[in-house]
Amino acid sequence: MSVETLDERTVKGLVSDATRAPSMHNAQPWLFRYARSTRTFTLSADSARAMPHEDRDGRGLHVGCGAALLNLRVALAHLGRGSGTTLLPDAAVPRLLATVSVGSPTTVDALADLYPAIRERHTSRYPFSEREIPTAERDELGQAARLEDAELTFLSPPHLQAVLDLTRDAEGYSLMDPSREAERARWTKDSKADVSTEGVPEYAFGPRKRGGTAPTRDFAGLDVVRGRPTADFEDRLQLALLSTAADGPADWLRAGQALERLLLVATRHGLASSFATQALEWSDLRWLLRDPVSGSGHVQMVLRLGYGPWGPETPRRPVEEVLTFDD
Repeated sequence: MSVETLDERTVKGLVSDATRAPSMHNAQPWLFRYARSTRTFTLSADSARAMPHEDRDGRGLHVGCGAALLNLRVALAHLGRGSGTTLLPDAAVPRLLATVSVGSPTTVDALADLYPAIRERHTSRYPFSEREIPTAERDELGQAARLEDAELTFLSPPHLQAVLDLTRDAEGYSLMDPSREAERARWTKDSKADVSTEGVPEYAFGPRKRGGTAPTRDFAGLDVVRGRPTADFEDRLQLALLSTAADGPADWLRAGQALERLLLVATRHGLASSFATQALEWSDLRWLLRDPVSGSGHVQMVLRLGYGPWGPETPRRPVEEVLTFDD
């Protein structure tokens, strides 16, 4: 029995859900196309939103697009549709990242349970409490990552300090690099003067850190934001590394899917989250993020998790800007 294609309104809703994913500096580097005849979505990289200085190999771009891909799979599951995903379907077209074929109606897909968290999840650059994440919930987050062929590891104290030192060093290096600072400035917005659909607006910077060990990225850079408060952040830090066994474009896409899946699970458990990507943006520092004793694989993301205020919603590009249709 043939499966009817999705109507335009439904397709737009699915892509709107997909674009709720996090991406580096909220650049939203994705483009979607829906082919009605084959009931297939294609996901491509928007090269105009690449960051040649902070993300030289495009790893971060792929991770963000992978997160959007996971959201699309979740939204289809919520709709009661099966789906089949192929990563990098055409080696001759590297910007074509994935295809997702829409399958028959189904009532069995664990991803559907994560759907409400898509629009609840927001990056939080605020202080978290000292409350420890229970072991059972840590295990569930790890399982979510493994379902997408990645590994999540919470850091032990010695390794944690090493990662904090690398993150601090990386942020210092970036502040001294004019090209990286210019790239950061491009994607940070004065929300009072600039009505934008991209980037990180000032209201999402969070407070300036007065004390604590949290490796929060200060999107203000060397600029001064008038009226911005200061706050003490947590000392009992809960950081985790997300890693993959290999380190090519397909692995980066898998890491993005794993990242979003575990973030949606975390959101369901009332956990707030943010990222510490500073050392990942320097190839010589990224390798050092691994645990020197037991570390294996390639680190794709440094996550800060805990209990605290969820961050504010950040702007998104209109669906019409990122979606096209084929007959």
